[in-house]
Amino acid sequence: MTDLAKYRLELATERVEVAATMIADGRFRISVTNSYYAMFNAVRALLAEIPTDFKKHSAVVSYFRREYVKTGLFEVKYSDYIGKAFTARQYSDYGDFVVVSREEAEEQYQHAVEFVAAIAAYLEALDENR
Repeated sequence: MTDLAKYRLELATERVEVAATMIADGRFRISVTNSYYAMFNAVRALLAEIPTDFKKHSAVVSYFRREYVKTGLFEVKYSDYIGKAFTARQYSDYGDFVVVSREEAEEQYQHAVEFVAAIAAYLEALDENR
């Protein structure tokens, strides 16, 4: 795994940890944002292996869906996870008077944990096969 991929995967892991801490602190809106960024940074870790990158978040998500989900490398649920997380992050970061429930924050957190673990496992398998 490239140094950049490792770095981005570490960022993803840190974001998952922050999301958990924010849930424990009752800061659900901030937890949702961190869950999204955990997934986003994990996808960017994949991109570092190609290597390629994009300036827009939507382009990163679209590329992941096209090149990794549609091809069967990742289950469709991961496309759903990052799509919902992207929408929730947009709403929580840019909406006024936004209230995020504990349930929503916990769901996003669980998805982020699973998503980051799946990408980490994929990258580790790539290393083993090189």
